[in-house]
Parts: sequence; structure tokens; C-alpha cells
Amino acid sequence: MAEFSATECAYMAQALRIAKRGLYTAHPNPMVGCVLVNDGAVVGEGWHEFAGEPHAEVNALRAAGNDARGATAYVTLEPCVHHGKTPPCTDALIEAGIAEVVAGLEDPNPAVSGSGFDALAAADISVRKGLMQDSVQSLLTGFISRVTRGRPYVRLKMASSIDGCIAMANGQSQWITGPEARADVQRLRARSGAIITGIGTVLADDPAFTVREESIDTRGKQPLRVVLDSGLRMPSSAAMLALPGTTLVYCCNDGKRQALGDAGAEIIVVDSDDGGVDLPQVLEDLAARGVNDVLVEAGPKLAGKLIEADLVDELVIYQAPHIMGSQTMGMFHTPTWQDLTDRRALHITDVRKVGGDTRITAQFASAFMSSLG
Repeated sequence: MAEFSATECAYMAQALRIAKRGLYTAHPNPMVGCVLVNDGAVVGEGWHEFAGEPHAEVNALRAAGNDARGATAYVTLEPCVHHGKTPPCTDALIEAGIAEVVAGLEDPNPAVSGSGFDALAAADISVRKGLMQDSVQSLLTGFISRVTRGRPYVRLKMASSIDGCIAMANGQSQWITGPEARADVQRLRARSGAIITGIGTVLADDPAFTVREESIDTRGKQPLRVVLDSGLRMPSSAAMLALPGTTLVYCCNDGKRQALGDAGAEIIVVDSDDGGVDLPQVLEDLAARGVNDVLVEAGPKLAGKLIEADLVDELVIYQAPHIMGSQTMGMFHTPTWQDLTDRRALHITDVRKVGGDTRITAQFASAFMSSLG
């Protein structure tokens, strides 16, 4: 691992801050930031703003102009070397006369990992990597999950009372949390490539699952709306089918395929697993569609099934400061766990107030998260 100075760490921290500006718009591409430094001064910076548009390095080079020649590029992720919707960033860096590239993380995609660095080195550009690598990995968990595991990073969101209840016995649940918490959920939606729910939630609430917060600039992007509906019970009159964006319905038979298709849904038939859809197969299909991050907004049955299958990476709980009592619905329906060893271990990463409620973010102690440090 190369050694880096405090000044270099400051430049990479700046690149990370810039990269986060693409949180709602860059996906399915990774968020990337780039800072160009020449003779001790920042001469240009850029981030990947929107999929299909120039990458962070190109935007930084344009900002720097002629000052890019002889500069050092601090970039969060290894520059791309392949032709996609845009030309390779390595070519742009070489043509601009960059002297050195300092990267936070080698591209985790096994198909391209290291090839960008090799192209730069072949052009006599000095390359160092690993600066603030852990921070870059934390920023790109979804992208890393998709390219290394073949499935998105799964974030499960729940809203509950302080005694762990998500609805009254009669199903009443609106609203447990306050308006600030609900607005915060819109930001979770906006950063996600897809929102997953179960048919039970659709039949009970007829949700829209769109990003509705006007202050969030998604450049018109809406996450895929994903309904898990093994028996195709979804009505063609469901509200989400009339809204902008794409609704995917995963089922185990296609008996009502024509009616739902005519209403605007895309029907995908997958294998059955214990009466429901095969969850890993759904996630693999979403990854193939370029989905990095999934937000699950569902009832306790689907939430419990995902946890039991070790398919949840992160849990986000909005906890309201009230007690709903014992005759209520809990957050998770799981098989009977007889022993304390059946527990699922969590690592709490963040606790903060959101309006009058408390948001708790925790990661499951999975091998994937451990591998990211």
C-alpha cells in the first residue's frame, strides 16, 4: 500500500464530497469524483453527474483547461479504459498531459479491474492507489455488490413505534412516523435503482412508490417499482401502473400476464420457493438490469423472509416515540427461533434524530460487509 500525505488525504476527501453529488443521478454507474491539482493548487474538479454523460475525470479536465497538463488527478475510482456510452477516461487523461493519477479504489469489476491503471502506466503516467479506500468502498457499496456478487445491495426500511410495532391489529399504520421521517424516506428512494414490495402491501395500501420530494433533483429518474406476486393477484387498476416509470411484477405463473401487461406492467416469471418467488433469482435479474441499490418497503412477512435468507445488507428503522401496545403487528415474521444463537447480528452505523423520530441504520454482519472493511 502506497503512503500518502495529509494534504493528499484532503484532496481525496474533496473528491469524495464531490462524488456524492451524483447520489441521485449517477446510477447505475458508480458515483465518482475527481480533483486536479497542479503546483499545489486545485485547478479543476468534476463528478459523474448522469449516466450516459461525461465521467468525473472528463468534467474535471474541462474545468482545468490547459492547467491540467502536468497535474495530479485525485480520483475516487480507477479511470475506465473501455468504450461505453462515453469514451475511455484513460484516453482523456493521457491526451490532457496528466502527470500522475492517485486513485482511491481499483475498479471492483473483475472484468476490468486494473486495466485502467495499466493503460495509464503504459503512457508513462505515475499511478498510486488505495488512498482512503475504505471511504470509497462505503460510498460504492451498491456498485461493488452488483459487479462482485451479481446482486444489488439490499436496504430494508421499516417504520415502527418504540416497542417495535408497524401497524395496529386492524392494519392501520398511517402515519406512525412524522413528516420529516417520511421526507427522509424519499431520499432513500431517490438513491435506489429499485423499490421492492410484496403483493400484500399493494393490495392493502395501493402505494405509488415514486420519489415525490420536489427538493430532490433526480433529473426525472424514478426507481423501478418491483412487486413480488407469486400468484399474480395484482390488480390492473393498481395506482403505480398509471405513473411514470417502470413497474416489474415477479411471479411464478403468468395467468394474468395479458391484463397486467396491457395496464403497463412488465411481467417476469421466476422459480417458486416455499410458495413465493425465488428471492435470489429476483435480485440477480435486477442486477442484470443495472440496479446497484434496492430499497425494500414491505410488510413483516417479506421482511422476515429476506432476513431469514440473509439477503438484507442494511436495515433502516424510523422509530417513533410512542407505544402501540401488544395487540399489534411486529416488524418481522420469521420462523420460530428457539435459541439466542438464532439471532441475526447487527452493527449499528448511525443513529440520528429526524424530526421527532429516530433513524437507526445498521448493517448485517455478513461476509460481504466484512470484506469491505
